[in-house]
Amino acid sequence: MGDIRAWPPQLRPGRALAHTPGASGSGSPHRSDSRPPQTPRGGRRSGLDGRLGTTPPVPGRPTFLLLLGLPALLFALITWQVVSDGLLLRVDERVSRALVHPDRFSELLADLGNVQIAVPVLALVLVYVAWRGRGAGTPRWWLPPLAAAVLMALVPALIVPLKVLVDRPGTPAVPPATGYYPSGHTATAAIAYGAATLLLLPWLRSAYLRRELVIACAVLNLAVAFGLVRRGYHWPLDVVASWCLCTVLLTAFCLFLSRNSRRTSAGTPSSSSGPS
Repeated sequence: MGDIRAWPPQLRPGRALAHTPGASGSGSPHRSDSRPPQTPRGGRRSGLDGRLGTTPPVPGRPTFLLLLGLPALLFALITWQVVSDGLLLRVDERVSRALVHPDRFSELLADLGNVQIAVPVLALVLVYVAWRGRGAGTPRWWLPPLAAAVLMALVPALIVPLKVLVDRPGTPAVPPATGYYPSGHTATAAIAYGAATLLLLPWLRSAYLRRELVIACAVLNLAVAFGLVRRGYHWPLDVVASWCLCTVLLTAFCLFLSRNSRRTSAGTPSSSSGPS
């Protein structure tokens, strides 16, 4: 009969009740100690460079390192093979002979990498993104378009000296000349269409539209590359090397955009009041 009491049970000092609101020393309605709640968001802080805790879809640091390091290494390898007349060039020449078949269609595809076409497309996107950002009151709305314009200006600054240094001859389908490595048309298309895509993605609310935009960008760049090789304007390795170089540039640009977005979000005070 020792368990029968005439009064309600009382809380004993020092006893933690996990489901008792306001438990002693907890500071939380659901915890008996000072540890953070075991929820997907409550126990994690946003990290830097895509570490655990960063809001998706920011790529993680290993992804960024892979997209920066692997293409750079491949570009160095291809350049070494081209300069030293290595074994890879024999494969490149055989592939070129199998693919080259000049026609009007391939020439039209190659023209999509012209400065006169690709750069105006990027310029229109820069104006649109700047207009949307300013209209939405986004802090530093001008920074992403400016960074994309600088990135586009880096293309000739990098490609032209490489063409002079490597001094690779063209394919038999073009007049005898040198300076075809790496492909300037491929780099122009990759940076112009790639940067335009990265700028537009945050402004598309539909996941379907974002996916279609990325696919369209990839198809467009593949079409330019196919046209350049099919027409005989470039060796296949000229195109692959430009892709490697542009992957590094676009990855750095994507990293810049993600960091700028986090800084903008951190600097914008959140509104706790209801709609006015």
